[in-house]
Amino acid sequence: MFRPLIAAALLAATPAAALEPLSENTYVIDRLVQARVADVLRRGCPTLDARMVRAFREARALKRHALDQGYSEAEIDAFLGDREQRQRIYAEADRYMRANGVVNGQPDTFCRLGRDEIARQTVAGSLLSAR
Repeated sequence: MFRPLIAAALLAATPAAALEPLSENTYVIDRLVQARVADVLRRGCPTLDARMVRAFREARALKRHALDQGYSEAEIDAFLGDREQRQRIYAEADRYMRANGVVNGQPDTFCRLGRDEIARQTVAGSLLSAR
C-alpha cells in the first residue's frame, strides 16, 4: 500500500517528488520513536504520567512539519497506517530502552529512564511528568 504512493510521488512533477520516503525521514522517525519511548515508560512506571496535551500538540506539529516538507495527507496516513513501519518504530524504541537499562518486569528501570529523559529534556522527557 505504501510503495504505490511512493512510486506515484516519484513520478509526479511536484516538489514532493524529490522527497525521501517518510520511512527514511530521520526527523520524523526519531520523533515517533521518542513518542513510543515516552508511552512505554509511562505505562511501565507507576510514578510517571503522560503530558497528554503536550503529546497531542507535538503530534500535530509533526504532521504540520511533514506537510510543510511536501508530503501529502495520503502519504502521511499511509505511513502511519503501515504495520511494518509501526513495528520498526516500536523495535527501535525497545532497542533504545534496553540500551538505557530498561528491563521488562522491573518498574524501577522504567522510572529511572523516564526521570533521566525528563532531566535531559529529550523529546520523550517532554512528553512525561513525574509524580
